Amino acid sequence: MTSPEIASLSWGQMKVQGSNTTYKDCKVWPGGSRTWDWRETGTEHSPGVQPADVKEVVEKGIQTLVIGRGMSEALKVPSSTVEYLKKHGIDVRVLQTEQAVKEYNALVAQGVRVGGVFHSTC
Repeated sequence: MTSPEIASLSWGQMKVQGSNTTYKDCKVWPGGSRTWDWRETGTEHSPGVQPADVKEVVEKGIQTLVIGRGMSEALKVPSSTVEYLKKHGIDVRVLQTEQAVKEYNALVAQGVRVGGVFHSTC
């Protein structure tokens, strides 16, 4: 299975290839995508993305995870999350969301087993 491309991004809205859903925040992996509901793990802008937020995507067998921190990079990514990913052999890229989507789509085009978690507002 290949990772779906991010078809479009604007403030508060993301579309993923193969899905009819418009996401605010989303998780993507080879073969799928879904809403990233911060309430599931109690995520807030600070301390930010927790290992529990990325665990589901890691378990899909990805090589690389791209994290979109938001349009203004308000979402933090603590070192504990980066360490969790590296411990699982995952290459991690943490970027502003527009740059993250470009990086993610470039990796998809290269055939990398890439996943992502993206915040589409602040």
